[in-house]
Amino acid sequence: MNQNPKSIRPFVGSENFEVSRTFYKDLGFEEIILEPKLSLFWWKEAAFYLQDAYVKDWIDNTMLFIEVEDTDAFWNYLQTLNLTDKYAGVKLSPVKTMPWGKECFVHDPCGILWHFGEFFK
Repeated sequence: MNQNPKSIRPFVGSENFEVSRTFYKDLGFEEIILEPKLSLFWWKEAAFYLQDAYVKDWIDNTMLFIEVEDTDAFWNYLQTLNLTDKYAGVKLSPVKTMPWGKECFVHDPCGILWHFGEFFK
């Protein structure tokens, strides 16, 4: 196969679509409404589709990783957003250093786990 993939855009569910839309915009994503129950959220090179769909087993097992340039700077940025005060269920976990790099974590309002990290060079 001689193809050059350009991006990957996972489909992410939400328990409360309107709350999740607002959360992701507060986090820093831009929204493009595609349909009444489907939006594309993008931030530079990272993008995903948010659906007005909730399947508990799916949500409970969804994890996504976004590579950032500087995990410590991203963590500091997260702290300025007050996401845990604004949204029930949102959890933030500070930067951890792993053998491969660094990462911090964000649980969105319905429990999806986002990893934000950088790889050691």
